Amino acid sequence: MTNEERRTGRDETEEERADRRWGELIQEVRVAQTGVQILFGFLLTVAFTPKYAELAHTEQVIYIVTVVLGAGATGALIGPVSLHRLVSGQRVKPHAVRLASRLTFIGLLLLLATMACALLLVLRVATHDAFVPWLVGAIVVWYLTCWYVLPLWARTRHTDR
Repeated sequence: MTNEERRTGRDETEEERADRRWGELIQEVRVAQTGVQILFGFLLTVAFTPKYAELAHTEQVIYIVTVVLGAGATGALIGPVSLHRLVSGQRVKPHAVRLASRLTFIGLLLLLATMACALLLVLRVATHDAFVPWLVGAIVVWYLTCWYVLPLWARTRHTDR
């Protein structure tokens, strides 16, 4: 087998690579955007329910923090769409892809925090038990494992560089 046959990677220009990466990124963002928008929409309605007034101060603070985190996640995960629209045709796609990728990463971190806070709030209201922080912590560890540990492990284990 020659070196050329063993060659890995793609034979693409920087612009072609940016186009491909942009398409992949947008597909990934679509999944996260849907989830964060549904969660955020639900969170916005909670304050207008009769049960909200009955929440203890701590639960109201957790709720406010959760809504703010959800707003941040929504902004970061929708940001790549606005970025693409505003820079389209300006010949800056490689830079836009890097920026959009960073926005997506930040959005996923904010989504993780939003989901953890929402779970904490719901379980505190539903159970009032001392195991709630432990359960939420376990779920956060699960999210971290699925979203970051396994991908980083695969990246280091299966990357030749």
